[in-house]
Amino acid sequence: MNISRVIYYLRNPHELQFALAMRYPKLYSDKQYLRILFRKHLGSELNLKCPQTFNEKLQWLKLYNHNPQYTQMVDKYEAKKYVASIIGEEYIIPTLAVYNSTKEINLDALPDKFVLKCTHDSGSVAICKDKKTFQKKEAFAMLERGLKKNYYWENREWPYKNVKPRIIAETYMEDIGTGELRDYKFFCFDGKVKALFIAEDRYGDEETKFDFFDADFHHLDIRNGHPNANVPPARPLSFEKMKEMAEQLSQNIPHLRVDFYEANGKIYFGELTFSHWSGFTPFEPEEWDLKFGEWLKLPLKKLP
Repeated sequence: MNISRVIYYLRNPHELQFALAMRYPKLYSDKQYLRILFRKHLGSELNLKCPQTFNEKLQWLKLYNHNPQYTQMVDKYEAKKYVASIIGEEYIIPTLAVYNSTKEINLDALPDKFVLKCTHDSGSVAICKDKKTFQKKEAFAMLERGLKKNYYWENREWPYKNVKPRIIAETYMEDIGTGELRDYKFFCFDGKVKALFIAEDRYGDEETKFDFFDADFHHLDIRNGHPNANVPPARPLSFEKMKEMAEQLSQNIPHLRVDFYEANGKIYFGELTFSHWSGFTPFEPEEWDLKFGEWLKLPLKKLP
């Protein structure tokens, strides 16, 4: 370590703590680790004794809300069975194959367009729109890196701790009208939708856009992780049905984000998320962090 870096850390001990936590995450308890990341990303101390904001309460739930069912619900393969049992198989994107490693993947057995993703983490996704131009080497290397990590250690999201690392191949989906697959993400609190956002341009050349709406689809003045679109996206045709199913899937859960796609007039399930942005991304304006926090009612006692 050079002298300038030493001086920097001496002047900024919190940055040293963060650097050490990133390098040696397993040396820290969940509570210690979350306190360090919360201070780094949100610039304030984490209040676990009396959490008020949405982001604070998400950290509390990571520590104390350990329902074994949550493991299946975040597994991108097993979640399909769980969701189909509640809302029906017709809303599930078909799984083409399941693999334990990239060595098992036979591209010749897959259609010309498909999606590969790890079942146990967030972000390990490879999209193939044409096998002739598919960057197999890069995609497989990314997926193998994903298989080697336990996503739980990155942000201490307990539901991911015991998910079996696998890769699934899925049918490629695209909406003809928008030329993409927009993501409709519903924030549910004790089985009630309070807000949602629409994610656009997630895998295109433009920057991803997030636009927030209330439960009646009125646009909200919120930025969270990505900018708003220049023109807010239109209300999806299946909005009320997606909202209804989100509430079905989130019954008796303090908070769950339920994601759907709408493609060519049909609804498809996306994923279930317990910790939006892992609770480390600020809201602009800040007041929305408190508003979402008011909606999230924590259990009266700590869960085992």
